Amino acid sequence: MQIYVVSQGDSVYSIANQYGVDANMIIQINELETPGDLVIGQALVIPTNGQFYVVQSGDSLYSIANNFGTTVDQLIQVNQLQPGSTLPIGFRLYIPEGSLPTITSNAYIEPTGGEVSETLRSSAENRSALLTYLGPFSYRIQKDGSLKAPPLDNFPAIAKANNTGLMMIVTNLTDDGFDDELGRTILTNEQLQNTLLDNIIQTAQTVGFQDIHFDLEFLPVDMKENYNQFLRKAKQRFSNQGYLLSTALAPKTSAEQTGEWYEAHDYQAHGEIVDFVVLMTYEWGYSGGPPMAVSPINKVREVVNYALSVMPAEKILLGQNLYGYDWTLPYEEGGEIAEAISPQRAIQVARENNAAISYDEEAQAPFFTYRDSEGNDHEVWFEDARSIQAKFDLIKELNLKGISYWKLGLAFPQNWVLLNTNFSIEKNP
Repeated sequence: MQIYVVSQGDSVYSIANQYGVDANMIIQINELETPGDLVIGQALVIPTNGQFYVVQSGDSLYSIANNFGTTVDQLIQVNQLQPGSTLPIGFRLYIPEGSLPTITSNAYIEPTGGEVSETLRSSAENRSALLTYLGPFSYRIQKDGSLKAPPLDNFPAIAKANNTGLMMIVTNLTDDGFDDELGRTILTNEQLQNTLLDNIIQTAQTVGFQDIHFDLEFLPVDMKENYNQFLRKAKQRFSNQGYLLSTALAPKTSAEQTGEWYEAHDYQAHGEIVDFVVLMTYEWGYSGGPPMAVSPINKVREVVNYALSVMPAEKILLGQNLYGYDWTLPYEEGGEIAEAISPQRAIQVARENNAAISYDEEAQAPFFTYRDSEGNDHEVWFEDARSIQAKFDLIKELNLKGISYWKLGLAFPQNWVLLNTNFSIEKNP
């Protein structure tokens, strides 16, 4: 696969002719709703054999071959290079198709309103083939240690049909958000913990979950060691029953990082106790904050580098958003919140408002601005083929366990095409 960025005067047919591919294939894999009206700056995935890579500072034939699952000898041969030659920055290197690294992929799926929408059901059906785990969000812990279950609809059947495991996500979430005092109550009461773990195991047996995933957020800052001890107890109980244990971790860059979202999450302890973690490496740009990339690659890398300093790479799933935000300007703290927007919808908004898409090289993220029909200025940051490929390259570079998506139900067809061409997805035996 190749990524192409639309320029003035391009058409699907001129691009297809340039690469010698069928225009209908470009339309199909990018799910172009208006193929005759492309947006300047729009990234397209082109169905080619192999791809081209522009050499960056610090690259070597060895590092490039390792990232793309090929060999130095293959790169030398197909690019007619001299052995031992130095690659100039900016050199356009052809990458032949090679063996694909195997990763774990997970996606959260969040029914709202007490039922599973047709959009969510369809998304689960269409994407589970590329998932190791499907995680219905979420089983909410109650004050008596019982669980309030999410609507599951036919998620278990969909998972089974696709050889996809089910992840049981357990949270301290209430209608008012993540509850710190509920977290304290559970983590300081042995009897409640035992009741909760009994209920989790019973539910896992009934539904058929393979992994138990704790997403306990905004815990009191003095609960770090209590949480660690609880996880040790849970690990022993779950392992005896044949279940994996995983956790979601706030995006920290050091053990000393302060703040109510961070302090109770002990990266080193989780890395020692659980089978794998999900790093929540998104929401730098968020609905109540100023306009910026949701998961800028430079910020994401900082979190991953810290995680790698205290836990093995084979335990880390990189968290990845499947959405962006549309901010109304000027941004005012405490003012109007940004609208969540799918990558596919972002392209539509740009087209409807004759806005060209720009790309921030530092954040590795696309964005654009426009003025709506009422005269309001907007700034939109979202994900595209380039930004998701940057995350895939990071996973390969650092040999991470895989990726975890928040969340299904938002249209981003390019992600799934590129996921399939970058990796082989681990499946349950």
